[in-house]
Amino acid sequence: MTDRQLCTFRLAEFTFGIDVQRVQEVLRAQTMTSVPLANEVVEGLINLRGQIVTALDLRRRLELPLRGPDDEDPMNVVVASDDGALALLVDAIGDVVEVNDETFEPPPDNLDGIARELITGAYKLEGMLLLLLDVDRAVRLPSHVEAVVSTQREELAATA
Repeated sequence: MTDRQLCTFRLAEFTFGIDVQRVQEVLRAQTMTSVPLANEVVEGLINLRGQIVTALDLRRRLELPLRGPDDEDPMNVVVASDDGALALLVDAIGDVVEVNDETFEPPPDNLDGIARELITGAYKLEGMLLLLLDVDRAVRLPSHVEAVVSTQREELAATA
């Protein structure tokens, strides 16, 4: 019986979780610098106390409906990755929950598209299904997209 702690967040009507040890910090909406010619998943770059961090829109990454003009600004979940810190844009931050591997199940059969590749499974919690997001896969972008973002990040860091 193994317990683990997950940082939870909402996207559309879904609740997701990622390992709390991957989370560097959680921030309110930040001013973004757009990245011309970048993939639509790349929302922009943020300056996090002198560190330039790429912000990825998880709604777009998971092919969920886009935020409407009346929706609140997204929150940033800053996670550690092989390429440094990345901000994942989410609708709302939840709690840190402790889950038990005995309640872990494979991804639901009704998951379609890219979500099938990015969700590793689910935990049935009281009153909700918590989808476990594979952070490494979620932040992996095609190499040509990463090259554009890297160039913009370097240029922005030089002016910061």
